[in-house]
Amino acid sequence: MPRWLGMALHIVAFPAALVITPWALSLLGDRHGWVLGRPGNWNLTGLFLVAAGFYIFFLCMREHFIAAPDGWKLERTRHYPTPAYLLSGGPYRYSCNPMYLGDLLIWLGWIAFYGSVVLGSIFAMAALFLGPVIVPREERGLEARFGDAYRDFRRTTPHWLGKPRR
Repeated sequence: MPRWLGMALHIVAFPAALVITPWALSLLGDRHGWVLGRPGNWNLTGLFLVAAGFYIFFLCMREHFIAAPDGWKLERTRHYPTPAYLLSGGPYRYSCNPMYLGDLLIWLGWIAFYGSVVLGSIFAMAALFLGPVIVPREERGLEARFGDAYRDFRRTTPHWLGKPRR
């Protein structure tokens, strides 16, 4: 896939999924903290988390864009489709999974902003699937494709967040 098309799809699909979906789901229940159809001051603090999550996402996309000058090529492994490159710079210096951390911040921000129990419940169910199922499959695919280089990356980089281990 040409890298401009991959970037365009992510720039359109990611915000659509992480802006429109939470808004629509928040309509299914009460919006705690809202008064006269407007968010309260406490709810507005959730927007800081949303902004931080999108910032992390765009930093990650920048790393992908730089690493794939000829376009994004995915190789299907037994476990998971993996890119033709292993990222270890930018946000990937601090986390093996910075895009998932960005997602986490965005969802927690929307939960706070909308004050929605429905969003919180759906987020909890998704987290129970993502952490134990999707992330390990992705990691097995990266290890199958990159071998020792990926194992070294995992050994020197925190799984979720923290200071790089050296």
